[in-house]
Order: sequence, then structure tokens, then C-alpha cells
Amino acid sequence: MKYHSNNTSSFARASSVVFTAMLLGAMTQTSFAQGKETASQRKLAEDPVFEASITHLQSAQDAGRATSRSLVLAYLARIRAYDQQGPALNAIVTLNPKALEEADQLDRERRQSGPRGPLHGIPILVKDNYDTVDMPTTGGTLALATLQAQADAFQVKRLREAGAVILGKTTMHELAAGVTTVSSLTGFTRNPYDPRRAPGGSSGGTGAAVAASFAAAGMGSDTCGSIRIPAAHQNLFGLRTTRGLASRSGVMPLSSTQDVAAPLARSVEDLAIMLDATVGSDPQDSSTVGANGHVPKSYRDGLRADSLQGARIGVLRALFGAAPEDAEVSAAINKALQQLKDQGAIVTDVTIPELDGLLSGSSIIPYEFKYDLGAYLQSHPGAPVGSLGEILARGMEHELLEAGLRLRNSVDLQNPKDKEELEKVMHKRSALKSLMTDVMQRNHLDTLVYPTIQRKAALIGEPQGGAMNCQLSATTGLPALALPVGFTEDGLPVSLELLAPEFAEPALLGLAYGWEQKIGPRRPPYSTPALVAGKAPGLRRIKPIVLEQPGDASVRVELAYDPVTARLDYQASARKVAASDVISLALQRGEADKPGPVVANLLRQHQKSVKASIVLQGKDREALLAGKLYVDFYTRSAPLGAGRQPLVLAD
Repeated sequence: MKYHSNNTSSFARASSVVFTAMLLGAMTQTSFAQGKETASQRKLAEDPVFEASITHLQSAQDAGRATSRSLVLAYLARIRAYDQQGPALNAIVTLNPKALEEADQLDRERRQSGPRGPLHGIPILVKDNYDTVDMPTTGGTLALATLQAQADAFQVKRLREAGAVILGKTTMHELAAGVTTVSSLTGFTRNPYDPRRAPGGSSGGTGAAVAASFAAAGMGSDTCGSIRIPAAHQNLFGLRTTRGLASRSGVMPLSSTQDVAAPLARSVEDLAIMLDATVGSDPQDSSTVGANGHVPKSYRDGLRADSLQGARIGVLRALFGAAPEDAEVSAAINKALQQLKDQGAIVTDVTIPELDGLLSGSSIIPYEFKYDLGAYLQSHPGAPVGSLGEILARGMEHELLEAGLRLRNSVDLQNPKDKEELEKVMHKRSALKSLMTDVMQRNHLDTLVYPTIQRKAALIGEPQGGAMNCQLSATTGLPALALPVGFTEDGLPVSLELLAPEFAEPALLGLAYGWEQKIGPRRPPYSTPALVAGKAPGLRRIKPIVLEQPGDASVRVELAYDPVTARLDYQASARKVAASDVISLALQRGEADKPGPVVANLLRQHQKSVKASIVLQGKDREALLAGKLYVDFYTRSAPLGAGRQPLVLAD
């Protein structure tokens, strides 16, 4: 495939948070109006973008099976089905009102001169701290809902030059100051693997959206784990690049020293394609001087399925959790380490006595945040507020962030004590970078590994538990990649982090690709399945069940399952049995010849009829789909059950 270069673009300004719902409705009505749909639009019924890679979508356009317009429409249909309905992920802040117009322009260009490259016509989402000329940049705060940048962030500009369609912007933890993705503007964002839980943060909206196939890939920012933690919680690949490899200009800052702007994706190849389009020197970002000298011709060139063979991997056991709540993640990580050995990697434990002391208190965020945010706001004429202090004074922050933001706003670098503390932080950062680089060189290691985060995703509204290992890469400026390795028993993703020497992104991607090809860690979330005729799948009926007991006593059970919410609706009615004799109609999990544990009591003691619902979790969802959920009727006449029967999906 030959690609041509085109640096021109025409993007009209106009968008707002409140426009999102209107845009979705208008686009979807236009797309599916009866009797007016085109052949490419009718293909949306097959949900061609579900879990689709960038390469697959590009091939579909090359072959005429799809257009950029049809891809935009397909992603919009998924957003309509799942962002505010069904699991209600709440991952989208606003949509680009010109997305279809831009897609049409790119389709015309493809017909006339061919594609610009692998991102031509591909819809991408960006975190809402990236400046965009056609949509507000809110930073996830109510105070900045109307902030409109006059120019695209450098990486957004690069994506558009590569032919990508910026489909919209994603939710984020307010001002990027946390890891659960809650904000005064958008509230809570939900994890598609369990909508009761947080998606991680601060790029949680990007993580949830990419996991749910709302776009081909997405852009996030990482100051201490804000790309890697959402990737970990949503079975994605997320990369924190070497400091200075990619520009941060036009990205609302949390810390100018620690900030990195980079992609999240469902596959390593997609991650490499996104890097090819976005990294490199930017005159507006002094940290990127010389970056072009570290950029390969293409990051895809180093992707090899056998990359794990002979790879030298050091395990930082000190970064594993020791609390009982950390056991599930540690078990999945240890299993992955054995799989790495099975694939030919040389895996050894590495002890670094100085690590804890240097890592503790090495974050520079508290000393830079209010100053860097203020400078950013001052650079945007017409910004509704000019400082963190003004946001707090107006009470426009989310209540869960108030205490932390006030603490950071209290820092004063004119105060000798704060200046002295900052100097200590800078000393630790320099010493830790030298130490980690030396450890990898002396031990001839390709990478160091440890859990991305020690505990599974927090429940909505609760703080994230367990230590976050994000600071090691953030302090040293060394690149780190979050690698999906498995799941907890209740179906929540677990991630291993790879840390490598400066500008060793090709090596990291290569190792991750080898893992991906051999192990296949990607599993889509249950709550956002492929659409059916452009809509979320409906209820799945379960064949009625009748359980009989001696003496003509019986119970009839009717059930239906919603695959999007995991809700099991049921109604049951017992006959020819006294209410006082009913013990339980139990829902149980097990094999055909091996009874398993009770999952729920559908009928309780002394209850003859019921109409209700329960939500199935993790392994119970899997058991239903595998035919391993059963019901049994327990009465005083049959206290050990009437003979269990399986729940069988009727379609």
C-alpha cells in the first residue's frame, strides 16, 4: 500500500458538551432513516467496528467494504447504545459535530489520490485535556466547560495530518488530579468490565471508550499512571513514553516535569501505529529537542512474535502487594511470569535496597500543579477562570477532590520550606533515574516488571485501594508499558508493567507484541457486546423450568437475561405446597454431574411466588453462557432438593 502526504486540513469550530446528545440523535436518525440507507450504512447492522483493529479497518476501506463515513456512523451507534444507556459508561464528554463532514472529505481524498497512511479515515477519541479547535477543552471541570482553544494540541494536529477523524473527547478525572475518573462536569465514569466499578484514571474515559469499541484507539495523558492504570483496569495496552519523546504542547498540564501524552489501544500494533503518527520534536515543547533522533522509521518494524525468546526480564518483588486484598492481582501476575518463562524469557527476581527510600516522596506534582495550570489558563484568551485558586473560590470542583486540590493550592514556592522540599524531590528523581538505569545495565536486563496496580478497580465513589506503582516511571522519565495478563475471579482485568531504558519503546512494544501473539490476553467487556441491527442486543429468553416433587408439588420458573447489564429477570410460582413448607428455590453454579455453590435464593423460606431480578457477576455470567447455572427446589418434603435443572438460553 502506498500512502501520500497531505498536511492540509479544514475543521470548523463549533461544539459543546450539551451538543453531544443532539449530535448522536441527529446522526443516527440520518443514518438509519427507513428507505434511505446506503449499502455501506446497512453494513452497520453487522457492527463492523466491534474489537476491530486499525489495520483491519484500513483494509476494509481499501477493499471498499467500508468508508470513513460508515466507520464514524458505526462508532456513533455504539456510543448511542452504551454510553448513556445499558451500562451507561459515561465516557464521552462531547462529539465532533463535523465528524461526518470530515469523514466525507477523507473518503473523497482516498478516491482521488489514495490514503495518507494507516490512520486515513480512522475515528480516534482524545482525552478532554487535549486542545481542539472544534470542541471545548474542559479538563473535566465545570469551571472550564466553555474553554475554547484557538489551535489544536500538537499531537491532535499530527493525528489529523495522518488522516484520522477526531470523533470526540473523553471524560477524565477532574484536572487529571486522581485515578478514578470523577469530575464536577461529568460525574462518574464506569468500567465496562463491571459498571459498578471505576475505570481508573485520570484517562478513564479514554480507557472505557477504547475498551468498549467507541473508537479505534484513543489518546490519554500520564503524570503518574493516568494512562497505565486505565489500561490495566480495561484489558488494554497503554504506554507512558520516555519524557521528551512526544510533545505535551496544547495539553492541559498537571505537572510539566512529569506529564506525558500518549495512546491507549486494544492491540500492540494499534499502539505502534498511533505512536508513529504522534511522537517527535515540537518547537513549542522544549523537552522534545532531539526527539526525532530517537524515533524509528516505524514502530511496527520491530514487532516480532518470537520476541520473548531469550528476553531478560527482572522482577521487582518489592512492588508486589502483600495485603490479602492484593492476592488476586499477585496470583495473576505470577501466572503470567511463568508463561513468560514458558515462552523462552529469562525471568529473575531483582532486589534494589534503595528503591523504597528514593521512590517515596519523589512526585513533583504538588510543587508544579497550580503554577502550570495557571500558566496554561493565562495562555488561553477568554478562559472563564485563571487559576486553581479561582476554581476553588467559586466552589466549582467535585466534592471528592476538594481537600486534595486545596492542599495543592496551598503550596508556595516563595516559601523557603516548600523550596527546600522541592530540592529534595529533585535530588531523589535524579538519583532514582541513575539507579534504575544502572540496575538494568549491570544485570543486562531488557525490562523490569511489576504489577501496574496492586489491586483491582475500586467501586464507584470509593478510593482506589492498593499501592500504585506508577511513580517509578514518572519519577525516572523512563518508558513503561501496561500489559494485560489476565483476570480476577470476578472478571476484572489485571496488568503487568514493563519498564525499560530511555527511548527503548521499540523493545517494549516488541516484548508486548510477543506476549500478545502467544497468549492472546484481550477479552472484550461483557457490557458492550456487538450491536445487532445497530442496537444493543435485547433480552435473551431462557427456557421455562418446572421442578416437580412427590405429591404433585412443583415450581415453575421463567427467566430472561440482559447481556448488556447482566441482569437476570425471573418469576417463580410454587404449586400444591404450603408456604410454610418452602425452604428455597436456589440458583446454583456447577458442572452437569457436580453440584456447585448457591449463587442466590430466588424463592426464600415461606415464599410461594416472586417476580424480581438479580445482577450476575463474573464467573456466574460465564456459567450461564456455558450452561452451568442450575435451579433446585428445596422444601420440607424434599430438603435436599427436587433434582436440579440447568438454565438453557432459548436463542
